[in-house]
Amino acid sequence: MTLHLEEITPGNFEAALGIRVRPDQEHAVEPVERSLAEAYVHPPGVAWPRLILDGARPVGFLMAFLDIDWYGDGSVRRSGLWRLNIAAGEQGRGYGRFAVGSVGAQIRRRGGSDLYVTWHPGADGPEGFYLRLGFRKNGETSGGQTVGVLGVGHG
Repeated sequence: MTLHLEEITPGNFEAALGIRVRPDQEHAVEPVERSLAEAYVHPPGVAWPRLILDGARPVGFLMAFLDIDWYGDGSVRRSGLWRLNIAAGEQGRGYGRFAVGSVGAQIRRRGGSDLYVTWHPGADGPEGFYLRLGFRKNGETSGGQTVGVLGVGHG
């Protein structure tokens, strides 16, 4: 595996749009199209969308949020994983773990120490994946989703 991230550009835009999760997961994560639209409408530097590649082969998409006003009142700033879409035929190969590690490294580079994520609750959601990576539920919900946090140290 030669895993790396690429910024979304005109040259890889179509490849990013081609990332599709399994049909039974579609209710739990927004499609790449929506993520890119959300990245566009936020101030520069808030969204960090990236294509996940294994060599030259697109295998997933991630989007981080960096230093956002979590409650919208200026009281709490957080960074974390906003979206993670691993292509249906590519799951179970370590790409999700790589994505989480990459977001954690980006947060550390920016001086952060915690990586936040939200997930769709229930047996059909990704809770087991996140808990296996060391995330812990912090008792909050956001938009009906469970909030988890992972310590990533300081850069």
